[in-house]
Amino acid sequence: QVELVESGGGLVQPGGSLTLSCVASKAILSFFDMGWYRQAPGKQRELVARIMSGGETNYADSVQGRFSISRDNAKNSVYLQMNSLKPEDTALYYCNRYPERYSWSWGQGTLVIVSS
Repeated sequence: QVELVESGGGLVQPGGSLTLSCVASKAILSFFDMGWYRQAPGKQRELVARIMSGGETNYADSVQGRFSISRDNAKNSVYLQMNSLKPEDTALYYCNRYPERYSWSWGQGTLVIVSS
């Protein structure tokens, strides 16, 4: 079983930036398509961005042009650079395999709060 640890969340003002990190317990991320997901209070978890094993990326319409997903296979890590943050980006953010039906156990996530 692979364990995922997310970090980098925090409180940021609207328009600010954060970079989230996700580290896997095993050196296998390079073989899998990975995604960043988020769950806002009272809402279902949604896919925010995905990066395929070959490097191709795709984003939800709500974050297109503001968020950027990347990976460093040597560090067993996936990142999410978030710019121009909005209050509606407030959520608990997770990384995991894409698509979600193939997910490993979910980590604790990292909380992002966008507020003035």
